Amino acid sequence: MTQSAPRIAVILPCHNEGPAIRETVLAFRQALPSAAILVYDNASTDDTSEVARAAGALVRGESRRGKGNVIRRAFADVDADIYVVADGDGTYDASMAGRLVSLLSEECLDMVIGTRIHHQKEAYRMGHVAGNWLFNQVVARLFEKGQSDIFSGYRILSRRFVKSFPCMSEGFEIEAEMSIHALQLRMPVREVPTRYSKRVEGTTSKLNTWRDGFRILSHILRLQRLHRPRQFFGTLGLSTILLAVLLAVPVFMTFLQTGQVPRFPTAILAMGMVLFGSLLAFLGLVLESTSQLALETKRLSYLAIPLSPEAGASQQSSVAQVG
Repeated sequence: MTQSAPRIAVILPCHNEGPAIRETVLAFRQALPSAAILVYDNASTDDTSEVARAAGALVRGESRRGKGNVIRRAFADVDADIYVVADGDGTYDASMAGRLVSLLSEECLDMVIGTRIHHQKEAYRMGHVAGNWLFNQVVARLFEKGQSDIFSGYRILSRRFVKSFPCMSEGFEIEAEMSIHALQLRMPVREVPTRYSKRVEGTTSKLNTWRDGFRILSHILRLQRLHRPRQFFGTLGLSTILLAVLLAVPVFMTFLQTGQVPRFPTAILAMGMVLFGSLLAFLGLVLESTSQLALETKRLSYLAIPLSPEAGASQQSSVAQVG
């Protein structure tokens, strides 16, 4: 029996990428001739939609600003076997798409990440390099295993990944959420170095280093609280108890020397902090069972989605169905 070719969808979120989107669409069309190329216009005020449509892309819109909102909409709308997600600014190497798709199919992976290798100073600001390294370390510590480039926007995803991914992000924290989703369910993932180029002249980065960095960190901590409550609340509880002990040491030393407790407010505060810290630790233990049940349910939902029939077959593509 002949296996059907996988349906491949290339999803390109865009906000004011008029100068770059044409070449980006054509590059992915050349790499994946039979794939559906979908440009999601995220409230652009320039000619992004017109240029993308003229280049042969299917154009969809998402009025709520933010890359996470675009990805959520695209994953709900598009029905495919393999999803290629990249930016519409021409920074990612579209010529690698065929190789990455083949790798996902041949090795039955759920995600292939195109890790960014750049040789141009303009491609990657130093603050972003440092921030990327820092957040990689944070995720590795919080979730026991990390990836070398959790913020790469170049990802090849299986149908099982996409249709089991809740996608709660609104902005640039979406890549971190994808990485944590894969780590949490222990999905098979590969990282492949890919060239990362500077933006096309006339376009600007939509990433604000401090604002989006804070949002990303907040989202990572939120995911830790939801998925690893014992670790999250246990750390908070232990820190509170240790602080209470530090406050109580002078009170205890005075009591040993004089037999009196003249600092009643400090003593009461320290005792209250010990009780509060203990409650936090206990709360983490209680929520751990709930988190484990949610994880098992999530895993079963992931397993309920059948492995695409083309897994392991040679890379041949057909057009995806778009809702």
